[in-house]
Amino acid sequence: MLNTIELKFFKTALEERKIKIEKNLSATSVEMNEMRRNELKDEGDHAAMSLETAVDNAILGQQVKELAEIELALDKIQNNLYGICEMCEEEINIERLKVKNFARYCITCREVVEKEHK
Repeated sequence: MLNTIELKFFKTALEERKIKIEKNLSATSVEMNEMRRNELKDEGDHAAMSLETAVDNAILGQQVKELAEIELALDKIQNNLYGICEMCEEEINIERLKVKNFARYCITCREVVEKEHK
């Protein structure tokens, strides 16, 4: 089980990442709204805007997904479930949590989940 200092470390890291993502989402939304207001003069402008919008939407989608994972991890910290694999209910290795603070599965179970989704 993670000790109090380790939990505080992960909670702080998750909260900082959450704030960063929320700022990114807000800034990207503003930027996308400004792009929509621009006058497009030719097909090149339309193509450039379409590509940029597609990229922004992909990034937004990933960040929204990560934000949901972070919020779930913060809830788990509050409910004393953080660092426990959702599949096998064993502890997730602390080194894995350091790399991916919002990990829901241990390495072994993550491989099983990935194979099921392919």
